[in-house]
Parts: sequence; C-alpha cells; structure tokens
Amino acid sequence: MSPGKFTSDLRINEDGRFAFFYTGEISILGIGELAEMGANADDDEFSAQACTTNSGETRECTASELTAQREAWDEEAPARADKRLQEAQMAKMMLGEMDLSDPQNIDEFTRKLQRQRGWEEVSYRDDGIFDVRFAIDGTLDHDFMFPTMEGSPLPGSFVQVYLRDDDIVRVEAPAFSAAGSGPAAGLGSFGQLMGMAARSEASNDSKAEIPNIPPIDGTFTIQTNATILANNTDEGPNPTPTGYVLSWRIDKQTSAAPTALLQLKR
Repeated sequence: MSPGKFTSDLRINEDGRFAFFYTGEISILGIGELAEMGANADDDEFSAQACTTNSGETRECTASELTAQREAWDEEAPARADKRLQEAQMAKMMLGEMDLSDPQNIDEFTRKLQRQRGWEEVSYRDDGIFDVRFAIDGTLDHDFMFPTMEGSPLPGSFVQVYLRDDDIVRVEAPAFSAAGSGPAAGLGSFGQLMGMAARSEASNDSKAEIPNIPPIDGTFTIQTNATILANNTDEGPNPTPTGYVLSWRIDKQTSAAPTALLQLKR
C-alpha cells in the first residue's frame, strides 16, 4: 500500500481533540501476483567463492575449482527455487490474498472500506489505484493510524499518531517520503522477493514485470495550537490566528518522513 497524488491534513488541538483528512490516490499492489513474481524471478547469478591456501590466505581459483563451484551451484538451483516459492506462499498467508484482477474482489474490497467510519469516498480506477476521500475526528485518548482496512492485513501505514505519558503526542508519516514505508518495507523475505523482481524488471526481464505504481506527490500539514516540541519541516512552524501550521511538500525527492512532537494541555 502506498500513496500517490494526495493532500493530507492533521489537526490537533491542545485539549486533545483531533481531525484527520486524506484525499487522493492509494495504490495497492496485488500481493498474490507479487509473491508469484518473486517466486518465479530468475535472480540466480553464479558468483565464485574465494579460494585459499593452506595457511588461510586468499588465492586465485584454478579452472577446475571454478568448474566444481559452478556445478555445485547448478545442483542447488532447485532448492533455491523451492525456498523462494515457500517464502512467497508464506507471504500470501501472512498478508492475505489481494487479487485486484477480479472485479468481484474489487467490489467487495470497496464495499468493506465504505462501511468503515471515515471512508467517505472510495472508487477504483485501474492498475491497483483507488481514489479516496477520508475524514475522521475524535479525541486523542489512544493511538491513531491511517489507513486501516477491515479484513485486509496490508502493511504500510501512512500516518501514525502515538500518545505518550504527560500528554505528549508524537506524529510520524513514514509513507510520506520516497524512502519511507514503501510496498516492500517491513516484509522480511517477501521484501527481498520484491527487490529481486524489481532488479529483474530493470534488466528487461519480462517475467518479472511489476505493476505500475504512481509516484508519490502530495502535501502533508499539521495544524495545532499545542506546544511544538520538535519537527523536521524545512521552514519550521508558520503562525496562524489560531496556532501554528507545519507543512511538508512530498515527492520522489523527499528523503525524510515527516515527524513532529507536540505537548498538549489538558
């Protein structure tokens, strides 16, 4: 799950009231498709191991030694392929199957989102891209995370709000950066599979063609009258008649995810 073109706004009052808004694209990769793609990726490249002398010093391998290493590598190819397949199947079990090539699955997924509080508009475009409008408000007496999707244990939260002791609030937006929680982040072996597929795709391997992912392009703002203890904006807090605004412009060049630390008064 990853953001495409979007605008997002988080409003936090010093008394703990908050509101969150997200309007724009959400791209959801087909987990099953990526798992199979990773399992079938031909990423094996023979690399000779170093040869050593009796004293343990590195030396140049002989032709017969290189041949023996290559033969052993080829013999292990079925085991490596089986391991990739097992990892792919495990990823599908852990993350759930999301087959967006089936219109019924798309309709069911859209229906589940629309019945959840906050998802005011959800429409499917194509290539795994949804256009959404999300808005929710409440009181920060617990942590908050966006997005959450009932019945779909997908990774990659866009915005996280953590409530600490002494009414300190930490805001993180890990997906709002080029190096943030992209599709492969936090997936362990499955992330490696996706990386394999990406490398194969870069070398024009048609078997590992990956879905089109819209580039990240958006703005994230925090409006607050709470005390701002820390933030990583370029220009710092901008004063308003009711408090301050922290603003981040997000695109493919953004290296650091937005973060802020606020002190409430209640």
